[in-house]
Amino acid sequence: MGSFSLMHWVVVLFIILIIFGAGKLPRVMGDFAKGIKAFKSGMKEEEAAAEGQPQVAAPPSAVPPASPHPASEARPGERA
Repeated sequence: MGSFSLMHWVVVLFIILIIFGAGKLPRVMGDFAKGIKAFKSGMKEEEAAAEGQPQVAAPPSAVPPASPHPASEARPGERA
């Protein structure tokens, strides 16, 4: 159950060619590359914005603190 062998990758590529066809494959891969480029540029913008602004601690969550002994409380429909 380890990694894929070369034959597995050949089968996967063959199935992809059947699904998308040889004509659509360059367009699909081009769209994929554009998505990766957009993601990288977004990460660079975020890093640049973080460098210009001081780090602000996140506000505490709105979840109430858990009770100290949750096992000792009876659940609805159960006997205590």
